[in-house]
Amino acid sequence: MRGGVSLSPSEKRVLHLFRSLSDEQQHTVSAFMEFLTTRDTHSFSVKPVPPVEIPRPEQESVVKAIKRLRATYPMLDQNKLFHETSEHMTGHLLHGKSASEAIDELEAMFARHYQRYCDELDK
Repeated sequence: MRGGVSLSPSEKRVLHLFRSLSDEQQHTVSAFMEFLTTRDTHSFSVKPVPPVEIPRPEQESVVKAIKRLRATYPMLDQNKLFHETSEHMTGHLLHGKSASEAIDELEAMFARHYQRYCDELDK
């Protein structure tokens, strides 16, 4: 204990190693430690891939909308979207939901998944 501060075993080991270095090596280690404490940890983060701008045609089938949305959001894992996409397609084909309404819901779903993708990259 020095100056009322108790060192952990790893701190003692670092101090022992540091003291065994030459003055030049100690300077290099100190500079590197300063670099590590000041660097921006987010500077190495991956930036989200932006969606591809593909305008929605005036007349579009649900199947073509799904293809367009997959092309708009190629960064999304299509396997994760399959179940939810199928539910919207089923709502259109079997439950009488209009194509326009189904496409609106699909666009919202893809946008929601894209936001999650962006949020995950920000962590």
